[in-house]
Amino acid sequence: MYTGPLVFTQVMDFMPLKTFQRYVDKYQGNFSVKNFTCLDQFRIMAFAQLTYRESLRDIEACLRAQSNKLYHMGIRSKVSRSTLAEANEMRDWRIYADFAHHLIGIARKLYQKEPLAVELQNTVYALDATTIDLCLSIFPWARFRTAKGAVRLHTLLDLRGNIPSFIHISDGKLHEVNVLDIIPLEAGAFYIMDRGYTDFSRLYAVTQASAFFVIRAKSNLKSRRLYSHPVEKATGVVCDQSILLTVLKSAGDYPDKLRRVRYYDAETNKTLVFLTNNFLLPAITIAQLYKQRWQVELFFKWIKQHLRIKSFFGTSENAVKTQIWIAVSVYLIVAIIKKRLNLQESLYTILQVLSISLFERASMFQLLTFYDYTSNMGKNSNQLNLFTDYSGQ
Repeated sequence: MYTGPLVFTQVMDFMPLKTFQRYVDKYQGNFSVKNFTCLDQFRIMAFAQLTYRESLRDIEACLRAQSNKLYHMGIRSKVSRSTLAEANEMRDWRIYADFAHHLIGIARKLYQKEPLAVELQNTVYALDATTIDLCLSIFPWARFRTAKGAVRLHTLLDLRGNIPSFIHISDGKLHEVNVLDIIPLEAGAFYIMDRGYTDFSRLYAVTQASAFFVIRAKSNLKSRRLYSHPVEKATGVVCDQSILLTVLKSAGDYPDKLRRVRYYDAETNKTLVFLTNNFLLPAITIAQLYKQRWQVELFFKWIKQHLRIKSFFGTSENAVKTQIWIAVSVYLIVAIIKKRLNLQESLYTILQVLSISLFERASMFQLLTFYDYTSNMGKNSNQLNLFTDYSGQ
């Protein structure tokens, strides 16, 4: 019989506690706190993410039903929805944002050798944003449109392992192109973007940082062809050209030459035009790189389906950001567990198994590998059989 820690405790053991405490101290998260610490808050919110709780009342009811196990889960305080609500409102969300970025660094190192769909040694990022709709009357700080509220999750996704390398949460009014001003630019890396990020002054900043971009061109692009490169039309590449921008403002913002690749996608029966500042890769590789941008769309779809970031436990900006950052942290902890335990199951399967087994005293590795435990005790044990007659009759 397994008598080790609870499955929830085993999951939380992958959490670097010293680093978490450092961020708590940095933002004075436990200042004047006697009982309900930031660590208690994180663990309870992580429990809510892993078990798909829908409300504060739901969290309170589930944990109070297992009150005899809370100490073994690392939760040292009494669970109360009012206390948790107050913590989400008052504890600085930057504690959990900084901690999530630390987990990002750990996860990226674990996944850095994951293969790309395109044969390329460079780091490849996909940049995009998703909108999380909110009720403006309940979340008045999250202005988006006249009668609609929202927050935007701007994400730079490392396509090796689909680990987010940068996340920025804003209100719905911040245009996605402005995020180009704050994302970290890495020399030699590729940044794949949709045409909504077209801003030639910001794209030129990418070039000056010795990085590369691949972006879909807008239909009204005005340019002058400098040179046409030979192409293999059997690959779907229609043309491969070096161009200069001709509109005065655009040419001033991006004074250097660009590469324009026109590609026919037989699957969708569409012709797409891409702009890039890389002149070395084959034109078909540029088209294939842009196709990988859909990984960030799949990432948004996945986290919206499997993490609690569409309904919130609080209405303030601090509470919303706290919940999102803890959700991201849970995603990263599960991704770290998958790699460190060398699990073949998908993140979806791992989350489903964990959601129904957090209160069990079982080996997490056995649960997640569907390994049936059998006793190693052999038949020649010295233990006497209770139902054997030793009287000699």
